[in-house]
Amino acid sequence: MIELILYIIGALVILSVTIYFLQEKFIFKPEKLKQDFEYKYDAPFRELFFDVEKGVRINGLHFHVKQPHGLILYFHGNSRSIKGWAKYAADFYRYNYDVVLVDYRGFGKSTGKRSEKDMFSDMQFVYDTLTTTYHENHIIIYGRSLGSGFAAKLAADNTPRYLILDAPFFSFKKTIERFLPILPVRWILRFHLRTDKWITKVNCHTYILHGTKDWLIPISNSEKLQELSPRKITLIRIHGGSHNNLPIFPEYHNFIRDILKY
Repeated sequence: MIELILYIIGALVILSVTIYFLQEKFIFKPEKLKQDFEYKYDAPFRELFFDVEKGVRINGLHFHVKQPHGLILYFHGNSRSIKGWAKYAADFYRYNYDVVLVDYRGFGKSTGKRSEKDMFSDMQFVYDTLTTTYHENHIIIYGRSLGSGFAAKLAADNTPRYLILDAPFFSFKKTIERFLPILPVRWILRFHLRTDKWITKVNCHTYILHGTKDWLIPISNSEKLQELSPRKITLIRIHGGSHNNLPIFPEYHNFIRDILKY
């Protein structure tokens, strides 16, 4: 029995160490693009580069309209690159908003080694750069899934007009613990993304859109977030929606339209 217990403990230690060093491969699923890759879309756009520091360059796309009502700063999920995520820009520029999407370090054409602190600094740099053109009162921050953590942190540290979270997690740690309950996630996780901590510091109104049949990040995450600041958070339930298909529901687009018209 003692040998069995020691064997189990040893296996858990080995697994924990492995996950500690390889967790980026499990968390991030980037699509990498060559630096000379040419984006092509039907809508007017331009490519952006944010030179954060030596060796770190964040790539973005700026979809622009004539006389925009404001700007949507869009943070995507943990996979692909802005090449594919850019199709969702139409959900916003159709209502006469400019849209900027950016890739995290190691995604698309963006460069630099990832860490939670550095990725936050990158997004703040992007935000600061955009505020030289757009007044904060005209900026709406949108975070999708993993991007909800970056969006919430940025909204907490600044004063945008609105924050919109799409299928957010309460905290990244709790999401990982749900899938790896036997591991000491608190000690081995290097990306914590405390949406629950930052949401209480967001001064603007927050809109959360979440599918009622989301198995990856259950809607209970958004319900708990709303409970933290009920007067400043509106939870919009997309009935029947799962984690990756909210845009196929007319209700999603109706709510986006109503939010942008406020």
